[in-house]
Amino acid sequence: MHCHRYLPPPLTRREMLARCANGFGGVALTALLTEAAFGEVLNPAPAHDPLTPRATHHPATARSVIFLFMDGGPSQVDTFDPKPRLARENGQKIQMKVPPTQFDNVGNVLQSPWQFHQYGESGIPVSDLFPHVARCVDDLAIIRSMTSDFSEHTNANYFIHSGSGIQGRPSMGAWATYGLGSESQNLPGFVVLNSGMIPPGGVDCFNSGFLPATYQGSLFHSGAEPVADIRQAEHNERVQQQKVGLLRQLDRGVLGRLGAVDTLESSIANYELAFRMQTAVPELMDLSRESSATQALYGLDDKSTEIFGRQCLVARRLVERGVRFVELLCPNVGHDRWDQHGNLKDGHEKNAAATDKPIAGLLLDLKSRGLLDQTLVVWGGEFGRTPMAQGTNGRDHNPFGFTMWLAGGGVKGGVVYGATDDYGYYAVENKTDVHDLHATLLHLMGIDHKRLTYRFSGRDMRLTDVYGEVLTEILA
Repeated sequence: MHCHRYLPPPLTRREMLARCANGFGGVALTALLTEAAFGEVLNPAPAHDPLTPRATHHPATARSVIFLFMDGGPSQVDTFDPKPRLARENGQKIQMKVPPTQFDNVGNVLQSPWQFHQYGESGIPVSDLFPHVARCVDDLAIIRSMTSDFSEHTNANYFIHSGSGIQGRPSMGAWATYGLGSESQNLPGFVVLNSGMIPPGGVDCFNSGFLPATYQGSLFHSGAEPVADIRQAEHNERVQQQKVGLLRQLDRGVLGRLGAVDTLESSIANYELAFRMQTAVPELMDLSRESSATQALYGLDDKSTEIFGRQCLVARRLVERGVRFVELLCPNVGHDRWDQHGNLKDGHEKNAAATDKPIAGLLLDLKSRGLLDQTLVVWGGEFGRTPMAQGTNGRDHNPFGFTMWLAGGGVKGGVVYGATDDYGYYAVENKTDVHDLHATLLHLMGIDHKRLTYRFSGRDMRLTDVYGEVLTEILA
């Protein structure tokens, strides 16, 4: 039998709630924030900054990537993969067995409305859709044998970005920043420049998935305010500094109670990055200091190229500032992206006119500044298009053989890799899939794609899953 004089006094209801709020809440938070990544990390960043630059597996040739995503699926037989057979058999039934297409509306063979001409010392043929990019052909490694596992936009968009056709997996930009960190102190490591069209699948195309949220893509819009609330409030900078100081003090108090928690310390670093961005982003987007010649090079003096030209110029400024991965989205030209199921000629011409000069300007500007050698530029969509007509003047989706190209960052220039059949329908030589593309991108950035893993749901996950081979034949 206990003597009541030695029992501790009972807690009041108010005291119990105060203690449990930090106690049980802290236990739950600790469990949530300390899930380990058992896969090999190149060189783990200090706990306070998950974007600190890290060592590579092997010497890198590319410090940054600029992905020019041509949402909707440009037609390979109308851009970089000429097929004379289409002209010879125009209007005839195609002389091969074809699988059901996305809309199963299979018409006759449709010749390209554009002529192809050879350019550069390499003599590679390029369509009249791209007269400006054509002059840079000696810097391009053109892959004509790309394939995808999906023929529908949303799944194919997830696949080209994350190596998986389902929603919720980390984007290649997230994997790159997870593996390498970022060399930029005042900007995110992975930036997506929205020129006007978010692709099917939405912003999950640029998500961090099961990786920490630090690595997800930060969406910058075109216009005066690319990021919400980027401009400082009306109060002066001293007041804002005091607020940030209070936030740091509160965070340190939580860390004092819970001990070192990497993800929580990363969140603190994100707050501080957001504060620094209030100065860095307005300066980044202010193109008035660029010369008139540079602005004209990107097409900022022409309404048809101004939007995408501005984003291409911002992309160059981002990689100059050490941002690891930049993706550019298509502008809205009044058509459904590059997805021309009808009115192929008008739709492809307007999309090409909006992007051709800015892309060439980007390549030329990077090269003149000595940045192309260390910046990998990638162009392409989620799939290609059929060689026969949908209806009378469109093309359906084709995941069986399409074109992408790479430039700079350790890639050979003036080469063609792979081939499609005489119609341009199927990849028949050096068949390449998205996993191979991802493995090659990571390799150029100094990462062995088989060693970059993250423990999730009891498995070591990676961008290339259990697939992927580096395209060594296009490496310089």
